[in-house]
Amino acid sequence: MTTEASAKTSNPAPLGLAGFGLTTVVLSCINAGLFPSEAAPVVVPLAFAYGGLAQIIAGIMEYRQGNTFGTVAFISYGTFWWWYAFLLWSIGAGWIKPPHSSGIGLTLLMWGVFTFYMWISTFRINMALWLIFLTLWIAFFLLAGGDLGMGAGWRHAGGWDGILCGILALYLSFAEVTNAVAGRAAIPTGGPIMKG
Repeated sequence: MTTEASAKTSNPAPLGLAGFGLTTVVLSCINAGLFPSEAAPVVVPLAFAYGGLAQIIAGIMEYRQGNTFGTVAFISYGTFWWWYAFLLWSIGAGWIKPPHSSGIGLTLLMWGVFTFYMWISTFRINMALWLIFLTLWIAFFLLAGGDLGMGAGWRHAGGWDGILCGILALYLSFAEVTNAVAGRAAIPTGGPIMKG
């Protein structure tokens, strides 16, 4: 016999969005040049704990709810943050040599490709998520361009775009938490770009 309390589950998306958004804003402020590159190590524990672990937990919870998009997105971007943190940690500990920037650029480029195809699915979800993924794939391509020799301006542009992306993710997290507490659509998220 299932009680109402045990049958009801919470929405894990706001947790994943907050972990992604907050970590993205912090790193993007450094990429944009608002803070010196020496501030980058602060991202390592943040990326492990909130950007990484919180998103992976959210992705597992999305799996249990049968949400394929949420599962793939949160687990993928959670492990992206673990990749980034492991990279900085391994270099800082002297376990590996710093990779050539082209290797980082290629990796970011492939994350841009992945994010672009995930963005296509957001056309049928809501405007806020569509904007998050739009700004995210643009940020990945800009950051990749910076590491592939296009110049520091590309990295700074990617940082500014990443700040916008992170703020949008935090907004959607805020909207989903607030709407759940209110029991109604108190904060707008926008309808889907495509219907049907």
